[in-house]
Amino acid sequence: MVACLISLPATAEVFTYIDAQGNRVFTDQPGTRNAKRVPLATSNRMSANPSGAAPMTATKAKPLFHYDMLRVLVPDPDATIRSTAGELIVSVTSEPGLQQGHRYRLLLDGQPTAEPGPSPVFALSNIDRGSHHLSVEILDEQGRTVERTANQPFHMQRISLAQKRQVKPCVLTDYGQRPECPLKDKPEEEKSFF
Repeated sequence: MVACLISLPATAEVFTYIDAQGNRVFTDQPGTRNAKRVPLATSNRMSANPSGAAPMTATKAKPLFHYDMLRVLVPDPDATIRSTAGELIVSVTSEPGLQQGHRYRLLLDGQPTAEPGPSPVFALSNIDRGSHHLSVEILDEQGRTVERTANQPFHMQRISLAQKRQVKPCVLTDYGQRPECPLKDKPEEEKSFF
């Protein structure tokens, strides 16, 4: 009811009285059961075009293009990559395809891996062992981010020289052929009795 009172024009008058059940009643009829006039505050309405003010023209910025899908195809989420050199090929896709002037940018642990470009394939090398996060962005001509994927985790396993020795320790037959087997550590050959 109060909302109705607020919406009334400023020139309308509102009256109130208490009915037989003790409820407060508001009305616009002045002669009803000793109704008293309710003072209303003045309205704070403004005209659409105040006098002397020119209408503002808003300059509309070109809205950003919206891609229906953007995701990292390779590696799979939470994948374990085994690479001695810490190398990884990342492939991304977008639907619809990359628009003219737009570029892909790959982020590894929140940091750009290279300059943005049109190629959806990224070659990474020398990634530290451990867990990392990949995400990809699409940038427009002004360098604004149009779309961005969520962080996708992956795990890099790099086999160290010590791990290689544990898997296949150096034996007499492969010394000189395997660089992880230094000659100074070569075990002594068995001595013959003859």
